[in-house]
Amino acid sequence: GSITTADGSALVKLGNTTVICGVKAELAAPAADSANKGYIVPNVELPSLCSERFRSGPPGEEAQAASQFIADVIENSQMIVKEDLCIANGKLAWVLYCDIICLDYDGNLLDASVFALLAALKNVQLPSVIINEETGLSEVNLKQKTPLTIRKHPVATSFAIFDDTLLIVDPTTEEEDLATGTVTIVTDEEGRLCSVHKPGGSPLTGAKLQDCITRAVTRHKEVKKLIDKVIKSIMPK
Repeated sequence: GSITTADGSALVKLGNTTVICGVKAELAAPAADSANKGYIVPNVELPSLCSERFRSGPPGEEAQAASQFIADVIENSQMIVKEDLCIANGKLAWVLYCDIICLDYDGNLLDASVFALLAALKNVQLPSVIINEETGLSEVNLKQKTPLTIRKHPVATSFAIFDDTLLIVDPTTEEEDLATGTVTIVTDEEGRLCSVHKPGGSPLTGAKLQDCITRAVTRHKEVKKLIDKVIKSIMPK
């Protein structure tokens, strides 16, 4: 709840890496081929203020890759089912714009982005909307708000790989630059694998990958506990 103008928001710090996520909800007509679905539009921004490695202007390769990764996590984990965002079949649905902005970049952007997204979505309160039968217009009741239905809680855990012998969890920029590869494992609260993201680099043996998955499942429990604790602390008494 760190951005008052957003419908849901969260600020996450992982070491020196700081990421903020704001969710804006808007109303739109559903697409013709999926009349009963809303939309989720994630966007990761890496402004020049967060690190010397980024320039102002259109999003660079890393920002685009991170946005695509987040979109895949939302899709694969089914954290939000798009049908839940539909208000009136074929007429009206919610669009959730999830802007993830990095304020300070010190490695491990993907983990921080997934945490921020999950925490911000758990913070969203949507007003009730009905379509007036007579006028056909939508009526929004801001006094009556409901939280989003979050069906799964995906959490990402990234590892820096050093020649398949050494794995470092939650790498800093320096560790990422020295690593021969990286891998990001996304799991949900049932310990199921939502996604394995490995952009090139040195290969991983099956045993090492299994080790990463086990550690990711353990870390999920810690992150989930932390998010639940924070959400409980900001609940109106």
